[in-house]
Amino acid sequence: MRISRGMGVPAIGLGIIKQRGANTVEVAQGVRKKIAEVEKSLPPGMSMAVNFDSSEFVEQSVHELKRTLLLSAILTSLVCWMFLGSWSSTLNVLLAIPTSVVGSFIFLYFSGFTLNIFTLLGLSLSIGIVVDDAIMVLENIIRHQEMGEGRVSGAINGAREITFAAVAATAAIVAIFLPVVFMKGIIGQFFFQFGVTLTVAVLLSLVEALTLTPMRCSQFVTVGERRTRIGRAMENTIEATRRFYRWSLERALHHRIIVTTVSLAIFALSLLTIPAINKELIPPEDQSRLLVRLQTPVGSSISYTNEKFKEAEKFLAAQPEVLRYYAAVGGGGAGGQVNSGIIFITMKDRGQRGINPKAGHELSQQEFMAVCRNAFNKIPDVKAAVQDLSMRGFSSSRGFPVELTIQGPEWDQLGQYAQKIMQAMDKSGMVTDVDTDYQVGMPEIHIIPDREKAAAHGVSVTTIGDTVNAMIGGVVAGSYPKNGHRYDIRVKLEENTADKMNEIKKLYVRNNRGELIPLSEVVRVEQKPTLQVISRMNRARAITIFSNIKPGESQQKVLKAVNQMAQQILPPGYFVTPSGSAQGFSESFRSLMIALILGIFVSYMVLASQFNSFMHPITVLMALPFSISGALVALLLTGQSLNLYSMIGLILLLGIVKKNSILLVDFTNQIRDRGNISITDALLEACPIRLRPILMTSIATIAGALPAALALGAGSESRKPMAIAIIGGVLVSTLLTLYVVPVVYSLLAKENRHRIEAVESKEQKTRLAKSR
Repeated sequence: MRISRGMGVPAIGLGIIKQRGANTVEVAQGVRKKIAEVEKSLPPGMSMAVNFDSSEFVEQSVHELKRTLLLSAILTSLVCWMFLGSWSSTLNVLLAIPTSVVGSFIFLYFSGFTLNIFTLLGLSLSIGIVVDDAIMVLENIIRHQEMGEGRVSGAINGAREITFAAVAATAAIVAIFLPVVFMKGIIGQFFFQFGVTLTVAVLLSLVEALTLTPMRCSQFVTVGERRTRIGRAMENTIEATRRFYRWSLERALHHRIIVTTVSLAIFALSLLTIPAINKELIPPEDQSRLLVRLQTPVGSSISYTNEKFKEAEKFLAAQPEVLRYYAAVGGGGAGGQVNSGIIFITMKDRGQRGINPKAGHELSQQEFMAVCRNAFNKIPDVKAAVQDLSMRGFSSSRGFPVELTIQGPEWDQLGQYAQKIMQAMDKSGMVTDVDTDYQVGMPEIHIIPDREKAAAHGVSVTTIGDTVNAMIGGVVAGSYPKNGHRYDIRVKLEENTADKMNEIKKLYVRNNRGELIPLSEVVRVEQKPTLQVISRMNRARAITIFSNIKPGESQQKVLKAVNQMAQQILPPGYFVTPSGSAQGFSESFRSLMIALILGIFVSYMVLASQFNSFMHPITVLMALPFSISGALVALLLTGQSLNLYSMIGLILLLGIVKKNSILLVDFTNQIRDRGNISITDALLEACPIRLRPILMTSIATIAGALPAALALGAGSESRKPMAIAIIGGVLVSTLLTLYVVPVVYSLLAKENRHRIEAVESKEQKTRLAKSR
């Protein structure tokens, strides 16, 4: 049995769930069109409207991502123009963006991918990356042209010189995402689309940089344009920075042990920030949607529960932040519980909620959840649990951030242990809205026929059953027509009767002689508490406990504490396992860490095969620790958490920051291959020359991530930690890579050179012996 209301008016709710593979937004638009058609044929006084639509946030989030994509392209173009001082050069670089993005759209179309949050996120983050190859190629071509070479020869020689570095840098990004693509589960499906989208965009940018960019440079790039006022100012700044960098690098190479020790100390100190950073599966988003579960004492009738719901609805109707709400009392899927129900609440969009007089500012969704929680729990005989629906994205359960399942052999003991764990959770002060699917105490009336007495009175057991069923369940006594419909008249006991046992005893049954016999004469009536719901997990009796996390608490810390409480309470034979979002949290972080480690190993193997060396990949990978240091510090300073999205940023960082190292190592090797030159001289010549493309690619990456870091629109809570991790990692790694990588190169390459010289000496001796 269920009583439903929309905005306080009696209603019937109809839930629409899209089929697998269908587009959420298209389904919602189709439903709205169909509603408009059906509404025209409804009788007077009836209306049909959408009360709760989850696709609205999807549309808003996708729109915000498109805007972020555009802003990233604009900021990246400004960075290129500032560094190059030339519109023709800037245009040449920017043409890499539509080539990569449009090409990615074509791939998405034929792969059956949709424009969802993860694919658009991959494209928006790729804006600052796809121009890197074009920047490297263009900058090197312009350098050759400034050395006196013609357009065509400069384009050919410049592109040929940088080809290896561009291919190695792109391969490094692809290598990082290769293990991520093969992650399994729900999270793996999202990562697959994100990783494939980003990989395709980067590969297309490499093809564009090595083919179209040199072709365009040979035709319309004008070197003289860099002599404008802005171009000269930027050139003077770059030249001054290059001189300072050469001067400081020379001193760093003379104090290699100090530089190495200090850099490792910085990395070690940055790891100390990990305990201070909150860790969670996904950050809560302000989606303007929340769900409230209200529960009255076990045994309450649906009429009593309905009155309590009316009090809650009265409160919601008075709140300016509420756009609409829908309440459903009783009739839940878990056994039709008449003492509980749910309220779907849709808030107004941010910027339209008005200033809350108590808070002095507009309430966020999380703040309004706290207001509802306090108000509903003040209603007598009501227990309220407020749920943030944005946390349900990676869970098939209720979606609470804390979910654990208690399993054991005995129901009674299992229920007692679950209650003790819930009490311990309440006392910890770390959680709120503690709830469980174990509902005990529901009074169940057992009517046991006394067959001897029934036979003596001439009453059959069938007659007893029919009488009780008619009075409790009701019997149709007649009907009446109204507005073309026929309505049944059902006779049954009053719902609000407090003492049902006595009411049942007052019933009469007819015997085989037509006489009325008191029911109490032929039956025994007992009342016992019973379970409303019986649940199992993996064929074992199970009770699930749910709760929200108090603001400021870390999901990892809370889950660890709750697990310790449960282990201390549960005896042998009873155990606790994480479920729902809690299980997703542990599995996702474990999978991401494995993917992270595998990505580093794959990157090493790819670089080793490209450089044909075991030492140079180590030199290149020295940039990775400092990118992690920068990301961790940035997350701590901005108050962001280490979550699924920021972990994506960390993985992406490992591919991005290797580009700078590859530029330095590859060009240093080229200079050393030209003739007999010392390692120090080769580094002092190569590194300052590669300073401009390193700064350009790094700042372009930061500019591409900046709109996501500053975003305030729908879904910004998820994009922000990822973008902040990228910005912090690129900043710190770029600064330290410029010094640490050359220092490590000088340490390792020297040993490598001795080995090469020894091999060459051995070969010379062998040839000399043969000639003799």
